[in-house]
Amino acid sequence: MLDDLTSKELHDRAMALARQRRDVGFLWDLLRAIPAAAAATGDVDRAEFDLLHGFSLLEEFTHAGEGELADALRPFYAEYLRSHGTE
Repeated sequence: MLDDLTSKELHDRAMALARQRRDVGFLWDLLRAIPAAAAATGDVDRAEFDLLHGFSLLEEFTHAGEGELADALRPFYAEYLRSHGTE
């Protein structure tokens, strides 16, 4: 079922679950996953910038459910949802 969702839908469901659970650890893990996801999309410059500039990660965080970045983070969102019994 999760595999049938769009990347945006996976993002939104994972974020809603994290908010409901007040799971700051998930949000921190997401922030740490963003540079690798950006690199996976071929945007190596953005990934390097993210690693060096924490504030840019906060900006990326607000867009982590959109476009290629969301697609690259699909496994992260799906694993979080599955690990909490959401299918």
